Amino acid sequence: MRFRAPTPKPMSTLLPIDDVLPDLRAALAGRNRAVLAAPPGAGKTTRVPLALMQEAWAQTGKLLLLEPRRIAARAAAERMASTLGERVGAQIGLVARADVRTSKQVRVEIVTEGVFTRMILDDPSLEGVAGVIFDEFHERSLDADFGLALALETQDALREDLRILVMSATLDTERVATFLDAPVIESQGRAFTVDTRYSPPDPKDKRARIEDQAARAVRRALQEETGSLLVLLPGAAEIRRTAERLSDLGPECLVAPLFGALSPAEQDAAIKPAPDGVRKIVLATDIAESALTIEGVRVVIDAGLARLPRYASEIDAAFLETRRASRANADQRRGRAGRTAPGVCYRLWEEAGTRGLAAHPDPEIANTDLTGLVLDMARWGARAPDDLNWLDPPPEGAWKAGVDGLVRLGALDDAGAITEFGKRIAAFPLPPRLAAMVLVAADMGAGPLGARIAALISERGLGGRSVDLGERLTRFDRETSARAKTFRNLAARWASLARDPDGDTSTAEAGAVLARAFPKRIARARPGKPGEFQLAGGQGCFIDPSDPLASAPWLAVADLTGAAARLRIALAARLHEADALSYGDLETVETGVYNPETTGVQARRVTRLGAIKLEETPLPAPPQETIAHALIDVLRQEGLAILPAFHALEALAARMALLNATIGAPWSEDFIGDLALSLEDWAPSLLSDVKRLKDIPVKRLEDAALSTLEWSQRRELGALAPTSWTAPTGRKIPIDYTTEAGPSAALKVQEVFGLTRHPHIAGDRTPLSLVLLSPAQRPVAQTQDIQGFWTGGYADLRKDMRGRYPKHDWPEDPASAAPQTGAKRRR
Repeated sequence: MRFRAPTPKPMSTLLPIDDVLPDLRAALAGRNRAVLAAPPGAGKTTRVPLALMQEAWAQTGKLLLLEPRRIAARAAAERMASTLGERVGAQIGLVARADVRTSKQVRVEIVTEGVFTRMILDDPSLEGVAGVIFDEFHERSLDADFGLALALETQDALREDLRILVMSATLDTERVATFLDAPVIESQGRAFTVDTRYSPPDPKDKRARIEDQAARAVRRALQEETGSLLVLLPGAAEIRRTAERLSDLGPECLVAPLFGALSPAEQDAAIKPAPDGVRKIVLATDIAESALTIEGVRVVIDAGLARLPRYASEIDAAFLETRRASRANADQRRGRAGRTAPGVCYRLWEEAGTRGLAAHPDPEIANTDLTGLVLDMARWGARAPDDLNWLDPPPEGAWKAGVDGLVRLGALDDAGAITEFGKRIAAFPLPPRLAAMVLVAADMGAGPLGARIAALISERGLGGRSVDLGERLTRFDRETSARAKTFRNLAARWASLARDPDGDTSTAEAGAVLARAFPKRIARARPGKPGEFQLAGGQGCFIDPSDPLASAPWLAVADLTGAAARLRIALAARLHEADALSYGDLETVETGVYNPETTGVQARRVTRLGAIKLEETPLPAPPQETIAHALIDVLRQEGLAILPAFHALEALAARMALLNATIGAPWSEDFIGDLALSLEDWAPSLLSDVKRLKDIPVKRLEDAALSTLEWSQRRELGALAPTSWTAPTGRKIPIDYTTEAGPSAALKVQEVFGLTRHPHIAGDRTPLSLVLLSPAQRPVAQTQDIQGFWTGGYADLRKDMRGRYPKHDWPEDPASAAPQTGAKRRR
């Protein structure tokens, strides 16, 4: 099918990107890949697709423009459609979750990255698509990385004519261009100067809240500068609290929140120019960091924080964690102030702190749940990361965790192939675990309830802000907003996919649905600690003690936020104990509990729900296998330093570290760390007949640790880093490898008389530090050059020692004197 080339309205304003459009056209006319680097505000998002859709190669299909966020996709579609004098859905289309406006006449279709992944999985040949443009690729979302890997495979195997363009504002363009084997077109942009001012919190205020800092910075900027303000905060909660603190600003200031859970109308109000005579204060998350242009902003206030997803496999949950932004993020945010005029950026931290920021944010693929990726790759026919070409491959551990999770769900078989149940899960536009929850709910006759819960979990802000899932569901069912209606329709569609569109939810409870789908997120209240809970997966979590759910004995947790060490419950449902015991991983085991006072093990019969202990009974005379397992567990958890004979391992590790520094491989730099990682290899034989850790002899511990080395390496260790040195008297002097001065041997001065060649170890690479003692065994000198000591410092030592210890020999020429072990002989 061929398309008629459009006739866009003349561009009223030239943008920096316009200068490189001829080069970009030429690059893609001759090749099927290119990389475009252009700073924020250059105009690449809206100008490039309109320019490329006029090219000859683009007349056989539409162009897909991929955006990382729905708000950016919608803004780009409306801007481009306005340029053509049309509405979205004519030549410019939009396909995003809950917002689809497209037609057969569409020439450029803006889609979110997740939508593109589903498109190419459903149609690997991308029929009717002439080119794919990855916008804001520097954000390195999982969907963008996966989408690029799939597009490259389609291009290589099925569609050599398919064009792929990667666009970015801050990107390692050379690395990406090398990966793609593609030319780089670079726009210099038009950046105005930005004055950076640091406004850290008062060091005396240890509990300074970011919303208080932000509000103070806003008031300062309103006095010092002109124009509208963009305040970048980590999340919606901080935005709301900052807005509350600025509620007393007069009518000449308009405070406009901007985050993903707002309605399109509320987002548009934040983006559009401020009314005449009014200064706009946009309080935004990082969605305003790069892809959006907010009119009139010349002041940026940056909190320097980002709220990023973190996956915890032990509780099958992703939670949002607040972390410091990278330097690249900070520079990107700062650049927002200089898009249209000279601007100012207030940074709410110390200037020195900028040097400590990570250079770039990690790609999402490096630290997120890969369950969905593994399932999608199985649909594609790929069973291992190496089956696709990645800019950054999935980490091995996260990949394995994703495979294991899908096998437990029944979505993959033991060989890694997708099952029929996995195909049913993949049919949902939801993460696998939420899709499985809808299917599980359908098995309980509660498909619509499970689908509505999935809507609330996957789309933040629906049904209000209550932590109680029951209250949220009630409000969600009653909401009259277009957004709520859209997601109720989506939920009905998901229930239909689960083949339970009319399920009876009158007797089903949200807590039971969650507990059956996510048994690791069952939580029990901690006795005597209001609001504190323990998850079946092991972690502790909390809820505000004043919240009505804080008094519940059991909860099923739907959503968590905060830091991994202290997770806050963001959404949960009450749970009956009977449902917890029915749907949780209930088991009774005999286990050993370590007693740090005796360093031994006490046996217990424990009934537990995951990590939650329900009942514990003492057992006499635990079997040796139970003792060994318990001792290995405590060594794994507490570290090898709890061993009473740990000093022997420190001595071994110091010998290894010396040889690593002087010789290198195969000697370990961190032998104790290596031992901790290989506990399963050497600890069982060590503990095979041991009742208590303090019963382990030093020699036995040394032999167990040395068993991890090859026999030849053990022999070389004794030769290169011996445990003792033979003095001229014939006495063996222990060598201490743990001193700051390096390997040292301590002995009386008289014992080294006659020594003219200084002793060395590590194959004569390292001098042995001799700590010379007085007859009273006190250190009086230390040397790594015995000849220099005899001709130098010894003379002063002799003067002092002859008076103190007249019964001992202090010859004028110690190098030629005979070594002695005691006082001089009587005649």
